[in-house]
Amino acid sequence: MSDAPGFASTLRAETRSPLLQVLKTSLAAVTAWLLSNLLLGQPLPIFAAIAALLVVQPSVTQSITKGIERSVGVVLGVLLASAAGALFGGSTWVVLSVIVVSLIIAWALKLGSGSSNQIPISAMLVLALGSTPGYGLERVVETVIGALVALLVNLAIVPPVATEPAHRATTRLVLAIADSLDDLAAALGAPRTRDDVEAMYARARRLRELQRDADTALRKGEESLMLNPRRGRHRRRLEEDLAMLTRANPLVTRVLGMARATRDHYDRALPEIPAVQAIVTELERAAHDLRLLTTPASSSSTTIELPALTAPIVVLHPDPAHWIVVGSLMEDLRRVREVIVGATDAA
Repeated sequence: MSDAPGFASTLRAETRSPLLQVLKTSLAAVTAWLLSNLLLGQPLPIFAAIAALLVVQPSVTQSITKGIERSVGVVLGVLLASAAGALFGGSTWVVLSVIVVSLIIAWALKLGSGSSNQIPISAMLVLALGSTPGYGLERVVETVIGALVALLVNLAIVPPVATEPAHRATTRLVLAIADSLDDLAAALGAPRTRDDVEAMYARARRLRELQRDADTALRKGEESLMLNPRRGRHRRRLEEDLAMLTRANPLVTRVLGMARATRDHYDRALPEIPAVQAIVTELERAAHDLRLLTTPASSSSTTIELPALTAPIVVLHPDPAHWIVVGSLMEDLRRVREVIVGATDAA
């Protein structure tokens, strides 16, 4: 009984597909079936329905890729099955041999998983169901019909655009960087326990995960706009998010460097050093300015916030006992400031 929840969780995805995607897939499969039945007189156009089910993807680009993979796999599978059937018949050992040979052919040609799996499936179906001349050719035509129907359905019914998730992921990353800067300021502004400092560093390390999430979301956003008739309206926002991620990437590196230096060299005397207090002030200002970058320029807020960063810190007489950590923090903070100020000026 204790294993049931874990087993069930392996069967379920973390997120479900949009209902629109389900309806589009259903429409494509039904239309492909009826059209193949009408054009080819095939009472059970299974190949057309399967092609439609596989080709309807979240983006038009993915649909085209799946359509090509599916068609290539069917053609190779049909040719292999037709040749094997003509030479050796349709006995069990022939079907099993064709499965093995088709997998070897797919491996030798370095085909993708879609085509690799489709070759033996198509070959098996042709050997098992085909009993009339021209059966294999009809299955190829049937597959092409299913793929084309799926592509047209995906084009016609509001192709999904994945720019909003990309924007959310990018904004989440930038705000998390700002939070880490505030975390650093809090750790350096007053004496902290070792556990507090370790927790600060652990939170900073999560930035890498958020950075990967933002990069993945933006890639999906770009893919969703390719060959999409709605791309014009969404291209500018995606480009802005790409520019934001480009600025955020070095910030992640710098913030992690400051968090690591603070953790490795921390002692309770650090907050008493004047240069450290100046660093704390600039960290808070940097966090403030970074959050401003996520606020739309057309915000309806009646209060317009201005950037708070001042000139880079200059220390004329560094503390000899803490010069390593202070110098490291100052250099990373200087580079953080360059990125934020440059982004603010560009905005």
